[in-house]
Amino acid sequence: MALTEKNYKNRLIDLKIKRYLNVFGAICIEGPKWCGKTWTSLNHANSVVYITDKESRNLAKINPKYIFNDNKPQLIDEWQLVPEIWDSVRHECDSVPKKGNFILTGSTTLRKDDKNQKVFHSGAGRIARLKMYTMSLYESGNSTGDVSIMDMYNNTVNCKYIRKIELTDLAQLIIRGGWPANMENVNDEDASLIPKNYIQSIIESDMNDGENKVRDGHIMMMILRSLARNESTIAGSKTIVKDIENYENEEELVKSRTTISDYIDVLNRLHLIENQEAFSINYRSSNRVGKSSKRHFTDPSLACALLNLSCDKLMKDLKTFGLLFEALVERDLRIYMDYLDGKLYHFRDNNTGDEVDAIIEFNDGEYGAIEIKLSSDGVSDAKKSLMKFYDNVQKKPRFMCIIVGYYEAVIQDPETGIYILPITSLKA
Repeated sequence: MALTEKNYKNRLIDLKIKRYLNVFGAICIEGPKWCGKTWTSLNHANSVVYITDKESRNLAKINPKYIFNDNKPQLIDEWQLVPEIWDSVRHECDSVPKKGNFILTGSTTLRKDDKNQKVFHSGAGRIARLKMYTMSLYESGNSTGDVSIMDMYNNTVNCKYIRKIELTDLAQLIIRGGWPANMENVNDEDASLIPKNYIQSIIESDMNDGENKVRDGHIMMMILRSLARNESTIAGSKTIVKDIENYENEEELVKSRTTISDYIDVLNRLHLIENQEAFSINYRSSNRVGKSSKRHFTDPSLACALLNLSCDKLMKDLKTFGLLFEALVERDLRIYMDYLDGKLYHFRDNNTGDEVDAIIEFNDGEYGAIEIKLSSDGVSDAKKSLMKFYDNVQKKPRFMCIIVGYYEAVIQDPETGIYILPITSLKA
């Protein structure tokens, strides 16, 4: 019998976990701390061992088989604390024909040294890796789900009027983020405490956890704040260097870049950064297509916490509000496309600066082009941008869409065929 926690909210990944457990001997769910990996895994597990528990960890260090039991699927939470568990799980899956024996969860990917010295097999064919994120608006109950991405793919969207969400409510959703612990009995004033605590945890322990070197918390905070200021942009390392360092010579510049690379690697291993890669497509001239990734935190609430933003501050700074709304939408698109076995990209023409906020690519090679606007004021420009992209690209998108924050209808533009809808109506 599954160990489902009380008041558990179903996640899109639940269906994927069930499917993968029927195919693989084990699955490994990776994602940021506090995104709900353990609760979701308990929804599919019949037994559990927490490697954060000292006795369990010590037993696993002697021999990982000492923590195994016959009540499968068995959840092994934070397995990376004893990396040798990986090979033992793989061997156990080789020994029995039954599928769905283990669910591994991890908040940190292994350091390169641990991967080389303590893990000798990839787990290919035995252990499937799944990525988990914070909650989308649909999963948290803040999107009606009146329109699905697949509805647009299949051209079966039901156009209609829906309730318009106020900009103040939208700002609150950004500041709250998709953290499961923020979904129950947390008032608006306290919703920013979890992302702020997350940042504090990174600075005080996570950035050095399990490593010999000690990093500087002040430098990490400067890098985090620089990333927050450049949320939803394609700012490169040079921009971050200028943000955080006053170097005087080339030697200092190289040192700064090396430092930034190390610190950002830590953030990647903690699953705090989800950069949006550039879309490779046969555009008018391939050498004009940008290759830089768009920078994102795994949840826009982290950028808000780092910049000490509130609903009032966002309402008084619509430019920042727009960038963080874009981050919110692209967080949800990433979650939905992961569920659909697709990918999220962005597009930019380096010569003209023309861009498309989001490209969602399906596993059959079809794709959709999406512009994101905070309010209906930007819809006209968004249509022009999408039509310019449509005219210049050889392989046409399956559909085009404008996702808006402050909007009260789901429509299909009669002239262009572009869908226009509020983010609070979207699901996978």
